[in-house]
Amino acid sequence: SSVSSDAVETITVNGVSFNMVRVDGGTFTMGATSEQGRDAESDEKPAHQVTLSTYSIGETEVTQALWKAVMGNKPSKFKGDNLPVEQVSWDDCQTFISKLNEMTGKRFRLPTEAEWEYAARGGSKSHGYKYSGSDSIDDVAWFWENSGDSRLSGEYKSRVVSKNNCRTHPVKSKQSNELGLYDMSGNVWEWCHERLGDYPSTPQTNPMGASGVFHPRLIRGGSYFCKMNDCRSSNRYGMGMYRGVDLGLRLAL
Repeated sequence: SSVSSDAVETITVNGVSFNMVRVDGGTFTMGATSEQGRDAESDEKPAHQVTLSTYSIGETEVTQALWKAVMGNKPSKFKGDNLPVEQVSWDDCQTFISKLNEMTGKRFRLPTEAEWEYAARGGSKSHGYKYSGSDSIDDVAWFWENSGDSRLSGEYKSRVVSKNNCRTHPVKSKQSNELGLYDMSGNVWEWCHERLGDYPSTPQTNPMGASGVFHPRLIRGGSYFCKMNDCRSSNRYGMGMYRGVDLGLRLAL
């Protein structure tokens, strides 16, 4: 999709450039909306109205090149400058963001869960897709069936996925969504700012979600290792202190 250049800000750190895409604020229905169908899980209910202010979000996941430019290391299992960084915990991401902010003078952060979902759905340009940018998952996502050496189908078995060399792929190698964002479904899970809590039934404005140590941290988007259901725009998942080979991050501003 074509995105006007004034909606995109290019930032360069130690020779590595990345794009932040402006997401115009608006009101949307978050959670188990009709196109999610019977795949929607109980923690996606009730669907509720959320109003967000304008913000910016990364065009892609944070790449290994950008992580190395900021942190000086490459923690990922799968190696490649243009692959998403993985094997980073929520705390690792906070350290990365602090250093990035020192280097740029900006105020990067992780997206809130509502910001993440609004962007995945295409913001004010949303076409109401099930996945981020399409109803056909293959158009937009690397997931268990297409991320390995050969095409998989049938019943999901994690050892089959591992044996098939299923893995991360370079960012921007699938189609973008309505806002020009890539890989919000599949490739790697992405950390959000807050913790996994129950949805309210009343309308919310710029919600910050749950806090408190009794709630696990939140991840969104599914990954190359996941089933289709995990890659839906409204799917949510809780995660503890964890560094996963299919778990990375996307910046917000």
